[in-house]
Amino acid sequence: MTNNSNDIFTYHTLANGLRIVHRASAADVEHCGVAIKAGSRNESSADYGLAHFVEHTIFKGTDRRRSWHIVNRMESVGGEINAYTSEEVTMLYSCFPKGNLTRAVELMADLIGYSRFPENEIDREREVVLDEIDSYLDSPSDAIFDDFNDLIFAGSSLGHNILGTAETIETFTPESCRDFLSTHYTPGNMVFFYTGPTAPSRVMSTVERHLGFLNHSVKELHDETPREVTPFDIRKKLGTHQSHTVIGARIPGIYSRSNHTYALLNNIIGGPCMNSRLNVLLRERHGYVYSVDSYISSFTDCGLFTVYFGCDENHVKPCRRLIFRTLDELAQSTMSTRALDAAKKQYLGQTIVAGANAEQVALATGRSTLFHRHALHPHEIIERIMGITPEDIRLAAEKLTPSRCSILTFGQ
Repeated sequence: MTNNSNDIFTYHTLANGLRIVHRASAADVEHCGVAIKAGSRNESSADYGLAHFVEHTIFKGTDRRRSWHIVNRMESVGGEINAYTSEEVTMLYSCFPKGNLTRAVELMADLIGYSRFPENEIDREREVVLDEIDSYLDSPSDAIFDDFNDLIFAGSSLGHNILGTAETIETFTPESCRDFLSTHYTPGNMVFFYTGPTAPSRVMSTVERHLGFLNHSVKELHDETPREVTPFDIRKKLGTHQSHTVIGARIPGIYSRSNHTYALLNNIIGGPCMNSRLNVLLRERHGYVYSVDSYISSFTDCGLFTVYFGCDENHVKPCRRLIFRTLDELAQSTMSTRALDAAKKQYLGQTIVAGANAEQVALATGRSTLFHRHALHPHEIIERIMGITPEDIRLAAEKLTPSRCSILTFGQ
């Protein structure tokens, strides 16, 4: 076990390979969970949606509990247990009043080690997921991102909907769920994370007592990096009143030294604040859109920068022109030091505010440790952001010039 008195993280690895990260907090609420390196990217074309389906159905019964007992286990003390699936990660996590750590860890161990995937529950949950898929497809502003990813990651396991398709969902059985669980939910493929007031030594011993039994064997899994595709400009007619457009380009992944530069650049271009360049330009100045946002999606071997806007059909072309002009200006000219300092101040302020959300902090700690072997300390983030130069921003923006971007529009 290692502990640096200058930070708030403690790390330990069990004999079976399960890594543990402890983040101290004086709060009366505790958060813990398991970050699993498994997601939709680990599926074949025949089982698209399986990672998400398994995440749903591990709550449906174990050797020791029925589904109602699983849900009630944490809720009966005022806590909750939840999960989500992304392209490369599945998160199983819980928050609860302090003093209930053993209850939470034991329940997670039961779900990971003893899930039965009862056939009647599988059939019932199948209908739930099919309804979720239909609901998602009914929202063009959501569905367009999946179609865009299908195109820009064509031929890759990154290029499909996390929920899967109606055809693949119908094929899932208790056996296929158990196979996915046994292949991916293994100690060497997971990190247990904890945030709260319980001492590190007690957290470690509790996790070892309940999760130390897991088999340490793990299959060697390799993800093939998606090939670069020729930039495209595609329009699909949906007959909707509003048009929806995604513009995007490939960028480096989470291990790139430019990762924080792109995060800052994204905030400048179309991040969550009203003063982002595209929001000011397209909404406030011209009144073309109700919403315009940019996003960063980071994977282990690549990343994706996207801009989304929804508008009247007549405004699609001027919006595209203004977005490309903005991206081109950032790539062709260097930001002033004053403007960059203001952008850094805003971004770091947002980071501080986000740090008040204990659940998100806990989840970020788990994800960071899963992929980087340690959690980023706040001062590391500050140092990396403050070290970004105007030239770094310009070089990052060069990846987003019009000639590198692809476009997908859902319209009339």
